[in-house]
Amino acid sequence: MDTMQNSPPADAAAPLSRPEPVLHLVPEKGVSYFRHAWQDLVDGLKQARLGCTLGWLDIKLRYRGSILGPFWLTASTAIMIAAMGVLYAYLMRMDVHEYLPFLTFSLVLWGFASSTLQEGCRTFTSAAGLIHSARMPYTLHVLRATVRNWLTVAHNIPVVAVVFLWFHVTPAWSWTLPIALVVWVLDSFIATLLLAILGARFRDVPPIVASTMQILFFVTPVLWKPALMSIGQNWLLLDPMFPLMEILRAPLTGDVLKAAIWPAALGWSAGLAVLTFLLFARMRARLAYWV
Repeated sequence: MDTMQNSPPADAAAPLSRPEPVLHLVPEKGVSYFRHAWQDLVDGLKQARLGCTLGWLDIKLRYRGSILGPFWLTASTAIMIAAMGVLYAYLMRMDVHEYLPFLTFSLVLWGFASSTLQEGCRTFTSAAGLIHSARMPYTLHVLRATVRNWLTVAHNIPVVAVVFLWFHVTPAWSWTLPIALVVWVLDSFIATLLLAILGARFRDVPPIVASTMQILFFVTPVLWKPALMSIGQNWLLLDPMFPLMEILRAPLTGDVLKAAIWPAALGWSAGLAVLTFLLFARMRARLAYWV
């Protein structure tokens, strides 16, 4: 007599099969470009503490093993101002007490702007390892570079303070000073993002920016005062660096700020912001392939 064994049914013996996940790759188009770019910006600002920490570590690693560290920048700036201030005041026949504070603040501002633009070209290419290995917002790398440049320029503030105290220059407090500082912070972030995108796509951008800044150094009122240009001062507004420097420099050095300076500065800043956001929204998905 055959015995029947209780064997599980075929369906029960086989493991339960689960549907394999399917990855749907949907290309960006239309409004999604701007939505993802805005989300990247929001995510980067949410990690602002990480960006500030990375910027601080960059400063520490850059000057590791140095005795003075970043204060070499302070010493070199002081020596350059002392040498150039006396010479150019003599050549332009200007009073040293009036010219040296102007030159000091102008050179510090220009040094910050120049280093921000030139280092901005290498922001994404220098962070290629992190971009390829970790999923991080692109704007976090921009925030890191911006914080690093602001920490660097902070080491030159003692030079400005000593010169102002030595020549008894009392900055005229104005409600526009905090707004001008905010404009500079935002513009440094936006300009770094713009040049980071262009520098990742076109490797000719860094030398172009370096050459352009060298030309603008002599065209922009940095070594010379705008008052020396008796005719055609309005043409200086076509130089984006002039109104941006003037909104922060004029109140501190006691110069008169013309009415057209602020509209020009805000106009250049708004144009820069719109152009950068449009370019970032269009090129953000390709940045990882360019670096």
